[in-house]
This record gives sequence, structure tokens and C-alpha cells, in this order.
Amino acid sequence: MRSYRDLFRTPEFTPFFLAASAQTVAQTMGGLALGTLVYRATDSPLLSAVSMFGSSLVQVLGATFLLSAADRLPPRAALTALPLLFAAATAALALPGLPLWGLFAVVLAKGLAESVGGGVRWGLLNEVLSKDGYLLGRSVFNMMSGLMQIAGYATGGALVALLSPRLSLLAAAALYAMAAVVVRLGLTRRPPRTTGRPSVSATWRANALLWSSPPRRQVYLALWIPNGLVVGCESLYVSYAPDSAGTLFACAALGMLAGDVLVGRVLPPRLRPRLGFPLLLLLAVPYVPFLLHPALPLAAAAVTLASVGFGASLVQQERLVALTPDELSGHALGLHSAGMLTMQGVAAALAGSLAQLTSPARAMTMTAVGSVGATLLLMGAARREEIRAARREELRTVSWETGSGR
Repeated sequence: MRSYRDLFRTPEFTPFFLAASAQTVAQTMGGLALGTLVYRATDSPLLSAVSMFGSSLVQVLGATFLLSAADRLPPRAALTALPLLFAAATAALALPGLPLWGLFAVVLAKGLAESVGGGVRWGLLNEVLSKDGYLLGRSVFNMMSGLMQIAGYATGGALVALLSPRLSLLAAAALYAMAAVVVRLGLTRRPPRTTGRPSVSATWRANALLWSSPPRRQVYLALWIPNGLVVGCESLYVSYAPDSAGTLFACAALGMLAGDVLVGRVLPPRLRPRLGFPLLLLLAVPYVPFLLHPALPLAAAAVTLASVGFGASLVQQERLVALTPDELSGHALGLHSAGMLTMQGVAAALAGSLAQLTSPARAMTMTAVGSVGATLLLMGAARREEIRAARREELRTVSWETGSGR
């Protein structure tokens, strides 16, 4: 599969794509509205950041106890039920009398359901497309995510400014419901990828198997830690520039779109594996000067440049798919999604705490420096693993030559 045209000629890809687009707009609109609502009520950068990204914190619970369901649920039924659940939860967040503790309870419950949804969604994408088309398809989804985030933050920012955060939340709930309808009407019924009932023990066994491979383990860490810390920087946009947060979020989405086009279509396959770590460094370095509290135009330019580095995730996902058996593809991609979102939630809480103690600008710089350090450590570990693999291959070659009498 070589072109975007080939993707959209593939049966079921278009409705799958449209449903995911609606969900992305709903998520961005709802997140911005919720963060603004909480910040106006509490004047707290920490609570604002956690309200926007707190659902990610419970992803680790889903990855630990529920993820075996990703390959054991019928995909169409699961992807229809989940947006309906998200619609109900988002509408509940718009209730005027909802106390703060109730708001966070809804956010965390929504995150628990999302931990399974990622595995179901990306496992199904791996079925709809051939395996060699996964990276191209995922790059299109990432580009869509960038465009829909721009649309969602722009629309959500306008609704928040002109009307109210609660009305923006209700509009997001309607989009979630629309996504459920598209999935139900546009996708065919498929059996689960794996037989058996979802269980905690099945989840643990698959997690242990996936984590036992050093190459897979390094890919997971590279997918989770550096970009998770940068999302911690993004979680402070509302407190850094309360009146222009939508602009910064839209610029971040624009940069992510450019990175996905670069990796998915421009770079030749032979170069992609070499650029994973340099792109991760690009993701964090432009945030370091935020210590100086740059003006909005400079901040927007830095955010756009940094977000090009999110293209690194495509390189790492392609490697993860290549390292994973087909029957565990949904679980493996769900573990990636759950771990990534968990790290984003942890980083948002960490960045919000640092901002509470110092300032949003200083917290963004500290979090970015942490991301750079994590990337450098992972680069060193990957290099050592390459050296060990080369030595093992050399020993096997010597052993074969000796055994054959050469």
C-alpha cells in the first residue's frame, strides 16, 4: 500500500476514519472547555492540567486489569458502545451543580474506558489494512488528529469565549454520539481476534510476554516517556496564556500534522529508523526557552516546531508492529496507547505541581529538560543493545563456521 488514495479505496477505512475524526474533535473541544471551566473556578494550574489530562492517569489500571478485552471483544460493538459512554460522561461534566470531586470521578471513569478503546481501535486498523499499510494508515490518522485538533481547539475556543464552557461540553457530547452512529452503520461485524473471555490473568500474561523482549521494552519506553513529558508542557497552556490557550493548542496540532506528513510520506523507509531519537529531541528542545516567558508569537512558533517531533511515534509504532505477533497486535497497541496516556497524565500532574510551586513558564522548561534527558538515556540503551546484538550475531557466525569445519 503506497498512497493515501489506496487507503481510502480500502473497504471500511473511510467510515473508520470519519468516526475517529468526530471523536478527536469531541475530545479536544471537551478538554479545552473542561480545563477552562476548572481554571475559572479554582485559579489552579494543577487542577486545570489534571482536569484536561487526568483521565490518562487511570490508563495504567486498564492496562493492568482490562487490556485483554482489546482482542476479545467484537470490534464494531466495542467501538459503538465506547463513544456512547463518552457522550454520556461529557454531558454529565456540563451539569451546573456538579461538585469538583464528582467532575474528577467522571474524568477518571472515562479514562478507564479509554484504556480498552485504544487497543480495540488500533487492532482493528491492523485488520482493515494489510500489515505493510499500517504505518501509512496510522500516519493518516495522526494527520487527521492534528487537523481535527486544530478544528476542535479553534471551535472549542470560540464556543468558550462567545458562549460558555458548558455549551462546548454539550457540543462535544453530540459529536461522540455521531461517531457511534458512523461506526455502527459503516463497519461490518467481525469476530474477536482472540478466543476466550477477558480476564485479569490473561491481561497479565500478555503484558509479561510483550514486556519480556528487550527490543519491545525499549520501544515502549521511547513511546511513553519523552513525549509524555512534553504533553506535560502542553497541559500548562491554559495557565501560561489563559486567553490564548486555544491558539497554542492549534499550533501544536499543526506541528504534529507536519511531522506526520514528513514521516509518513516524505521520508524514505530506509531513513525512518534513524530519525526516531532526533525527532524526540526536537519534540522537547523548543520548550526549554520558555523559562524566559516568550511573547505569544514566539511561543506559538516554538510550539509548532516542537510538535513536528511527534512524528517519532510513527517510527516507533512501525517497529512495535514488526516485533509483535499478529494475535497480540490489539493488546500490544493498546498497551502502547494506555502507557502513553498514563505517562501524559502523570506528566500533566507533575507539570501542574511544578507550576503551582514556581510558575507555568518555569515548569514547562523543567519538564522539557526532563524529556531531553530521558531521550538521551534511551539513545544510550538502544546503542548498547545494538552492540550486544551484533556480538551475538558474530558469535553465531563463528560457531556455525567452526561446526561446519570451515
